[in-house]
Amino acid sequence: MDQFLGTHQNRLDAKGRVSVPASFRAVLRTVEAGNSLILRPSHKYACVEAWPAPVFAALERQMREIDLFSETHDDLAVSIYADAYPLDADKEGRILLPTLLVSHANLTEGVVFMGMGRIFQIWDPEAAARRRAEARERARTGGLTLPAAALGSGGT
Repeated sequence: MDQFLGTHQNRLDAKGRVSVPASFRAVLRTVEAGNSLILRPSHKYACVEAWPAPVFAALERQMREIDLFSETHDDLAVSIYADAYPLDADKEGRILLPTLLVSHANLTEGVVFMGMGRIFQIWDPEAAARRRAEARERARTGGLTLPAAALGSGGT
């Protein structure tokens, strides 16, 4: 499996450490990230985004397509890179969340890891529940679906 799936709750200790769920650590091994992650504040939500290093590196290829001296490039570069933290999980699978990220996501004792396919997010438990409910409602009322080609033959 090479996707982060599911929602998992864990505890943030007094030092700001939290254990990455075992299934997420297994994904990191399959995408050749080892224990390497890039953590950054989401620029859309009050959560922390966790990117395997190789997936985060793919952003650089896309950023190269934007004029280096444009306002768009500058805004995206600040949003993506300025508060990004490369780190490795320790041998127990724990990561140390920087204070800026803990504050951005309003994290306290409990945290939720939410699988997002190629990345995962770290949320306050109540905020994560609201986000999942909002996303499901928008998908339902908006009739969101994937293109048939993305699903293979005959799927919806």
